Amino acid sequence: MSFSEIAPGIRYVGVNDRTTTRFEALWPLPAGVSYNAYLVIGERIALIDTVEQRFGGILFDNIRREIGDRPIDYLVINHMEPDHSSSIEALRLRYPGIRLVGNAKALQMVEGFYGVGAPTVEVAEGSTLDLGGLSLAFFMAPMVHWPETMVTWCPERRTLFSGDAFGTFGALNGGITDSQLDPALYWDEMRRYYASIVGKYGAPVQKALQKVRGLDLATVCSTHGPVWQEQIPQVLDLYDRMSRYEGEPGAVIAYGSMYGNTAQMAERLARHLAEAGVKKIAVHDLTYSDPSFVLRDIFRYDTLVVGSPTYNGALFPPVARLLEAVAARGIPQRNFAFFGSFCWAGCAVRSMAEFAQRMKWEPVGDAVEMKQGFSADADAACRTLAQQIAARIGQ
Repeated sequence: MSFSEIAPGIRYVGVNDRTTTRFEALWPLPAGVSYNAYLVIGERIALIDTVEQRFGGILFDNIRREIGDRPIDYLVINHMEPDHSSSIEALRLRYPGIRLVGNAKALQMVEGFYGVGAPTVEVAEGSTLDLGGLSLAFFMAPMVHWPETMVTWCPERRTLFSGDAFGTFGALNGGITDSQLDPALYWDEMRRYYASIVGKYGAPVQKALQKVRGLDLATVCSTHGPVWQEQIPQVLDLYDRMSRYEGEPGAVIAYGSMYGNTAQMAERLARHLAEAGVKKIAVHDLTYSDPSFVLRDIFRYDTLVVGSPTYNGALFPPVARLLEAVAARGIPQRNFAFFGSFCWAGCAVRSMAEFAQRMKWEPVGDAVEMKQGFSADADAACRTLAQQIAARIGQ
């Protein structure tokens, strides 16, 4: 059995990207990212997705290593985002007889992005494709996380090709499946990937999970990160909780600070929370923490505590950007507390109270608003707020 063989007749031909610094030009990639593609080999051969075009040469080398000079009969397009589709034109040149398999929206996007038309095979919910000895079935998963997204099922091998669903940031370090590498390295990167990219689409993810749970899964092949075999229940559970916006007990303290006074409040709040028995606390200075890491923790924990100085009669800009990102993801509920500081006219605390109203979140405890420098009175107010937050987390 080849190391790249995931199951009989299914081969991994993806690539690692360790040089791109920001995914979608937004999200940092400190551990890189993989672009996963797969061959399904029966009497006829289907390639499931391609890779980012800069790595197309490696993709073609990987394909040749697995099937030699055999032609590829079909390219199945689960998702049209360019990190998975931008090698389509080069693939057509190498395999001129290949037929593109996708739903109507995907095939329109192929034409729109790359000007590549027929020959195509249009599929819909429940359509099947016979490869001779193996077959593929197609299920639509719109808005997970583009409208054309679908997933592909190989029933003979109980293998789901899930597109971006169940994906993670992080390149693959040697192994391909979760039994060949340490999956512990990828859980936080799955949370960060979901929170940054998929987090707005909880309801569509829930619908997709209902379809997936009806399958007898042995293998889940995402387009990013490990191939899941041993950890499938944990993966499905994590996606279920994230798409229901269910946080585990714990607190995120996210703050901005110009001259250190609001930062002192954040540090004291964290200390008082710990004194009150809260063990899971993530503290982020929003001037330095990338939003993807903050959003990851907000999706993980059930309590968000935000601090901001008043800046030009409004929230400190990094704090405002975080709250905009939270609102854009439609998170229906978090235990929410807030604190702020000002020099001569306070606005930040009022703005955060208005944010809670817009989100329909019921604030926890008594907001702390500090005038000018940090003081013993401010510390005492932070202690009281921490105790109120801890009591809510403990419920």
